[in-house]
Amino acid sequence: MTSLLQSLNKSQGMGRGNRPVQSSCHHENSQDFSHLRNLDSPTTCRPRWLRIYDREESYHEEEDLVSAFDTPRGTDSVALASGGLDSSTVLAISVARGYRPLPLTFRYGQNHAIEIDRVHEIAASLDLPAPLILDLPFDKIGGSALLGSGPIPAEPEEGATSRQEIPATYVPARNLVFLSVAIAVAEARGLRDIWIGVNALDYSGYPDCRPEFLSSFLETAQLGTREGTSIDKEPWWRIQAPLVNLSKAEIIQTATELGLDLSLTLSCYDPNPQGLACGVCDSCGLRKKGFEEAGVEDPTGYQIRQ
Repeated sequence: MTSLLQSLNKSQGMGRGNRPVQSSCHHENSQDFSHLRNLDSPTTCRPRWLRIYDREESYHEEEDLVSAFDTPRGTDSVALASGGLDSSTVLAISVARGYRPLPLTFRYGQNHAIEIDRVHEIAASLDLPAPLILDLPFDKIGGSALLGSGPIPAEPEEGATSRQEIPATYVPARNLVFLSVAIAVAEARGLRDIWIGVNALDYSGYPDCRPEFLSSFLETAQLGTREGTSIDKEPWWRIQAPLVNLSKAEIIQTATELGLDLSLTLSCYDPNPQGLACGVCDSCGLRKKGFEEAGVEDPTGYQIRQ
């Protein structure tokens, strides 16, 4: 299978030693996302936490294995990766824009831990280093159907976005913790860019997926870290959330244009041991709806086809 990085090299003439220089509002020599909302507008810069800054460093050779105390040569940022559609698309976008992120994923007691295997496969397909996998004891905290504290709810007939309350699949403070750990990993390695695939349009209503949360977290990270408090002129931390204002269909279209193998991604909250999606949870509903609206064939293997 041709990797995304290889396909980008062929289509754009981008080599690993020739990273494109980007401005904060428009990125020449990188994939054109101007047709998507709030990504690249020639007249309006995105909010601070979505900015893409100039990059001039060169790629270096990667290492095969990642430990908690080792950074593969050439990684220049940290990307939260779950193996799902959104975080995988963010990995693809980061590569298209000339970055080489270290994928960071967590074993946190989730029912769908098979997603960790998908992160390995997706990272390999993008020619990125193996993910750094950390353990977090969310299963000892509980409070979420994803942690076994109750059944996984089916998607409402009106669709996942019709819910008026935060669903039972919400994991208490998950993105708050994940981003905090990502900041710690980045600070220990002298990195400053954090990639995250949160989305505030076609989503289940989690409060830690909203732009307001990202903005507030960024300010807290600036105040609560050594690197954040040592810079006088420009904020040290840069949170890259390119999907925050995109529909699921737009995310799928972007991933398809970048050549990401979407069959590797897993969105389901309740897959079977073979990795087949349940087809009835909120996340499956949003995924199926996104593929339909994008006019792209859904490569997902479902236990239930509707």
